[in-house]
Amino acid sequence: MLDALVWFFSNIGLAFYNFAYALTHPVLWLDWVTWGNTTEDKQSVQRLVYYGGSVEFFFVCFTAFLTVTAIGMFYSRQFLWKVTVGLEAVANTVGRIFVWAGLIMVLQQVMIVLLQRIFAVAEISIGLGKTMTFDVSWWAEELKLYNAIIVCLCCTYAFVQGAHVRVDLVYSAVSYRTKRAIDMFGSLFLMAPCAILIWMYGWYFLWRHLIVPKPSASDGLDRLLTKARALRWNVETIGFSPNGFNAYFLFKVLLVLFAGLVFLHAIAFFYRSYLEFVEGEESAGKYLDKDSLGDGEEAYEGTH
Repeated sequence: MLDALVWFFSNIGLAFYNFAYALTHPVLWLDWVTWGNTTEDKQSVQRLVYYGGSVEFFFVCFTAFLTVTAIGMFYSRQFLWKVTVGLEAVANTVGRIFVWAGLIMVLQQVMIVLLQRIFAVAEISIGLGKTMTFDVSWWAEELKLYNAIIVCLCCTYAFVQGAHVRVDLVYSAVSYRTKRAIDMFGSLFLMAPCAILIWMYGWYFLWRHLIVPKPSASDGLDRLLTKARALRWNVETIGFSPNGFNAYFLFKVLLVLFAGLVFLHAIAFFYRSYLEFVEGEESAGKYLDKDSLGDGEEAYEGTH
């Protein structure tokens, strides 16, 4: 038990050093951005792979959460409100941008139906300056990517807007403060851990489809640096059909982004629930940036 406590608090202490070291030595893990196929480039990729799913990275995030929470709870509640609003703004901004993928998906489906069924076109070319030409089946399979974008990148946006369906047989019957307590518990012990698990799975799942030798979650940094000598890019380009969509690695990228957004909003939801718990019922929805259907449409809002 003592060893576990020492390990836990040691990692919290080291988080400040690890964070500062990463910021002051970006070349160690970002050198691969200007790819030159050098040993340093390959080692920087492996460092990114390791630290993205490492204990060190978890404790940097955890320590940042503890620090912000301590400042907000004991020194400045307004600071905590600003953090909450900022994190919700991230969810809203990302969601409001990528929700347009739904419109693109519909327009592309209409185009496919018209060109394939009416004009019997086998290939579709599109582009401004540089033309992309793919088989109709490629464009048809690509529609799944737009759907994945909406699900992964607009999930927290929908959460902020209150658009998710919830079964609240118990929740609706309890008092205001009990609801906020349930929200705090759910965000910390259900929402955040699920996001962490998805991140850990998705992070290595992503890199195993981008590089070889394939990294493993059990690989230590030394082993990954040893593998760096044989590292090469091997981006997944295999489709389900011969002429079908062949960029399925993008779905792995979306899975990681989804986990990151859900984790950030779990923190935002915890802070909002705590602040509304402390300040009382009059603070419900305080500073909340919710979309409106406009004047005369109030009867339709909140019915979802």
